[in-house]
Amino acid sequence: MNTEELGTFGARYAAAWCSQNAESVAAFFEEKGSLEINAGLPSVSRAAITAAAQSFMTAFPDMIVSMDEVSANEGGAVFRWTLVGTNSGPGGTGNRVRISGFEEWKFGKNGLVGESRGHFDEADYQRQLSGR
Repeated sequence: MNTEELGTFGARYAAAWCSQNAESVAAFFEEKGSLEINAGLPSVSRAAITAAAQSFMTAFPDMIVSMDEVSANEGGAVFRWTLVGTNSGPGGTGNRVRISGFEEWKFGKNGLVGESRGHFDEADYQRQLSGR
């Protein structure tokens, strides 16, 4: 992908996270792609990625994910993002959160994400959820 294509891909990916349609997020991944969040167990396959995305969408029905930057690196790209939303889903705290993070992408043979390793400050996220 050239720089312009990567920028378009990243913007569309961020929009998918805002859509409240988890399958639209998974569509950016290879069929057997993986999404790992903060070194947790990876969600492997579009079905598993759909479930992971849905958990955030359910917890944050007003979630907005903004692309801060996307840049190519050796073997893939880095997608930097900011998430803003209110934890008003079932069992939610009602607290608003704003977290930034990034995903390290490796692309698969079909030009989709084959592997994504996501990172954000878990302690800050938990602090904002609890309102402390």
